[in-house]
Amino acid sequence: MRLARTRPLLIASASACCLAWSTAAIGQPVEPPQVVPTVEPASEAAIAAPTPPPPDVSFPEVAPIISDEEFEQAIPQIFAEDDPELNRPLESIADFEKRQAADAAADAPTPTVEGVPVPALADGDAWEVIGDAPITDSQLAAPLPPLENFDVEPVEFAEAEDDRENVGVTYTVQVNGLAAADDSTDVDLADLFGDLSALYDGDGKADNAAMLRARLSADGELMQRILASEGYYDAVVDTRIDRGEREEVQAGQPRQRRAITAVIDVKPGTQYKLAEIILEADPTVPPNLIADNFPLSVGEPIVAQRVQGAEAAIALKLPEEGYPFAEVGQRDILLDGATGDGVYTLPVEIGKRSRFGGIDTTGDLAFDAEHVEVLARFKRGDLYDSRKVDDLRQALVATGLFATVAAEPQPTGESAGDDTEYVTMLVTQQAGPPRTLAASAGYGTGEGLRVEGSWTHRNLLPPEGALIFRGVVGTQEQGIGATLRRSNAGRRDRTVELVAEAKRSDYNAFNAITGRIAARVSYDSTPIWQKRFTYAFGAELIATSEDDYDFARAERSRDFYTIFGLTGQIGMDRTDSLLDPTKGFRVTALIQPEGSLAGRFSPYARARLDVSGYYPVTDNIVLAGRVRAGSILGAARERLAPSRRFYAGGGGSVRGFGYQELGPKDPNLDPIGGRSVAEAAFEGRYRFGNFGVVGFVDAGQVYRGSTPTFSDLRFGAGIGARYYTNFGPMRLDVATPIGRKPGEALVSVYVSIGQAF
Repeated sequence: MRLARTRPLLIASASACCLAWSTAAIGQPVEPPQVVPTVEPASEAAIAAPTPPPPDVSFPEVAPIISDEEFEQAIPQIFAEDDPELNRPLESIADFEKRQAADAAADAPTPTVEGVPVPALADGDAWEVIGDAPITDSQLAAPLPPLENFDVEPVEFAEAEDDRENVGVTYTVQVNGLAAADDSTDVDLADLFGDLSALYDGDGKADNAAMLRARLSADGELMQRILASEGYYDAVVDTRIDRGEREEVQAGQPRQRRAITAVIDVKPGTQYKLAEIILEADPTVPPNLIADNFPLSVGEPIVAQRVQGAEAAIALKLPEEGYPFAEVGQRDILLDGATGDGVYTLPVEIGKRSRFGGIDTTGDLAFDAEHVEVLARFKRGDLYDSRKVDDLRQALVATGLFATVAAEPQPTGESAGDDTEYVTMLVTQQAGPPRTLAASAGYGTGEGLRVEGSWTHRNLLPPEGALIFRGVVGTQEQGIGATLRRSNAGRRDRTVELVAEAKRSDYNAFNAITGRIAARVSYDSTPIWQKRFTYAFGAELIATSEDDYDFARAERSRDFYTIFGLTGQIGMDRTDSLLDPTKGFRVTALIQPEGSLAGRFSPYARARLDVSGYYPVTDNIVLAGRVRAGSILGAARERLAPSRRFYAGGGGSVRGFGYQELGPKDPNLDPIGGRSVAEAAFEGRYRFGNFGVVGFVDAGQVYRGSTPTFSDLRFGAGIGARYYTNFGPMRLDVATPIGRKPGEALVSVYVSIGQAF
């Protein structure tokens, strides 16, 4: 039936085709082929009717290819035209599906429950019997039991579950082909891969096979990135898991178990090298500023770390040479796979060459722009240098007055001559809390436990006028004090302070109640800003009541001393750290001319020299040593207040002995001090991570005369532990005296912050 409907369409299409070619044959213009959308015909007649030719055209006679009779005979007889079954209308899909379902239901056996047939459902579907248990209407209508009373029995599987994918596995790692890349680079790629590898980090164990595959996939990508970072852009990295047989013994019984090896096959390929370097930038002053400070050279491998470091070097160097607004653009590397060459192009925007102009400040101010100028190490007209800006930023941080602070150059457009322009340094301040509570604690044999606390208002008298109250509580020392201090007073790093304090000291050497007023001007190092040269000078007035052993009367007696003195100190520090030096040396010289105001004036001078040095044997082993020598000139020991004499022994002096224990003693074996002192110490420091171990030997002695004779030196030796924090090491030292005498402790312990020296 469908073929009968299609046949006239086929014939009509053939006629139309023949007509088109006939028209072209007689010289009519041929239009280019067009795609015509298919339109459902209204009737067969409309499709079969050809377009009539013009009336004045005559066509030649065309003989038919075959006759109609031959065509009809060639087509086989498919159906009879009078067959009613074939000529009836087609049924719908819905009717067809219903008829199919009805036929299938008629052929299927009727389901029964306990021999009773189960009726069909209302929609014509049959009931489905589940399992062998009979189900009645009453059971279906019964309510479900409560959930808490529902009895659930575990499912029992006929066969054990195959859980091999969730069993922990052990494995080894094998990397093939990486040696070829290692031979052509300065970097040990195997070690670099081992440090970052997930497989090696797993120590040869994985929870299951899926975890092992994930690690292997991640390490394959890691290897690809490592090779690309060393210039192997065409590297091929393949991964696989090899399984072999190995014998394991469990519970005394050997069994075969498959050995697993995670394999990474590497084909590094060619290492690309720089064939040309192009720096696109405007002329600079000096002319070769960029090229001379660009560390890459033609012929070296294209290593990511080297390339990034070279770009960073330019980004740092230009601002140091007067170009605050220089910007390094996006690099372009053109690779030639045939030759292994790379053409490196780097655009650099140098900006305007500039000089320092004024200083402006904004935000929540701790102090004004005038005080910022005191901190700055540059003047108006100096060529811009980012190192001086970093120094200013560091000085601002060192004040301790800011939560955040920034210093950034701002263009002004004002000409400074010599093809430069002025920039204004904009300091953005965010003042932090000005008040601080602090505490520290320490312990030393003979010195006892000592706890010190302080309250500070760092900006009570702006700029940087601080008020400090301090208190000390210890087993052998108690005291209170107040300090008024001006930091950066009139010039950078200069400190002026006034001190008033009172304390009580109770040591074997003396018992004293002391009041002190002092003024001091200093140029000192701080943990943030360590200085090579330091100095201090000042004056002090001391009133103290102290006891001393009177050899004439063979007893201790108390006397009152009023002392006025001057202080002068200079120092040179060439070490790499204030609290934990590892190399360099320090020298400090102190002189204190002073005298007693009780009765006639008795002048004398106290002098002391300290030298320490540090030598790094390896990255984590440091040898350290120090010497000290002191002398008091111009007065007999008996005329000196006991607290102004020299003593030795303790955690900051000669370890292994109690505080102030060395030197001359009275008949009760209590130290009485002397007019000269000599000390030396040697340490070997070994650090591992945040911890350290120290072995040390100390030596020292105090002498009656004003010149140390270096005779009768006493030695102490011990071992210490260090815990390194961000503010310095915490130390615990345990020492014992060598050649211990009666009355001396077998072991002395010292706890404090910072190295011993």
